[in-house]
Amino acid sequence: MIETNYCGLELTSPVIVGASKLTSDVETIKKAEAAGAGAVIIKSLFEEQIQFEHYRHDEEMQQYDNWHAEMTDIFPEENYSGAEEHLMWIRKTKEAVKIPVIASLNAVSRETWVEYAKQLASSGADGLELNFYSLPTDFTLTAKEIEDEQVSIVADVVKAVKIPVSVKLSPYYTNPLHIISRMDKAGAKGFVLFNRLFQPNINVEKVENEYSYNLSAGNEYRLPLRYAGLLSGKVKASICASSGIDKPETAIKTLLAGADAVQMVTGIYRNSMDFITQVNDELKRWMRAQGFESVKDFKGKLDAENNPDPKIYKRSQYVRLLLNPWEYIVRN
Repeated sequence: MIETNYCGLELTSPVIVGASKLTSDVETIKKAEAAGAGAVIIKSLFEEQIQFEHYRHDEEMQQYDNWHAEMTDIFPEENYSGAEEHLMWIRKTKEAVKIPVIASLNAVSRETWVEYAKQLASSGADGLELNFYSLPTDFTLTAKEIEDEQVSIVADVVKAVKIPVSVKLSPYYTNPLHIISRMDKAGAKGFVLFNRLFQPNINVEKVENEYSYNLSAGNEYRLPLRYAGLLSGKVKASICASSGIDKPETAIKTLLAGADAVQMVTGIYRNSMDFITQVNDELKRWMRAQGFESVKDFKGKLDAENNPDPKIYKRSQYVRLLLNPWEYIVRN
């Protein structure tokens, strides 16, 4: 009844558990499957983390370089697995659950994107999510150069692996529709809208940097809802709404706008894995009440093309709000 197709993968539910601490443990992933998750995105393989561990390993190995030869019998036994530990863990996860397991990758250079993508695909993952989690710090780098490189990476990875490739993007492109269209033509099978970049913070009492979870809140789901509505029926790839999907109602809204699936993290953190069951049950109840037999019956029913008010996804609605603020206040 609530089955959906995402990136060519058949899901028993449109609810996907996003890449996070929630998907870094096999037992937790089993709980997600039992609660009714349609798929899980494994916590990302970060090339930068592997590089950091490699440098730390080298430092530990070199700390005894100046010791006398007869003292080498106390040389520590060092183990450095690189990406292999992550790959082995994906293989164990695949053996433990039946739902699709999608790997997530955040690499640095064009060459290593392809290299690690091949390794993740060979681990048995059902799909691969390219996590373009980057913040340019080079003042001379142009938007076109960034986009051209990312489109090339997508094309290269798609050619290198046989599993479906999706892309998780930030909303900070000058024209997200344009870059998504280019990546769609390059062979991406899905788009996740949107990545929530880590934002720095400062503790003014301690006068030092502060690190905390970057959980979504409020009406953040409206941004992916807008772009799901604009993209629905315009690209071949699947659309997955992410960020702010923390209630059953927001999941239903994004599906109506045209999303094929939703990724959840914050909603599960704030509740429990049982929240997935709650979302699925509410979706079924709502579908019965509305007379829908499948997700296909209503997916995209209120996208930009089918909406009785197509301007809802455009800036003209903001102008309307400015001109008639009391209408909004009374209605809400």
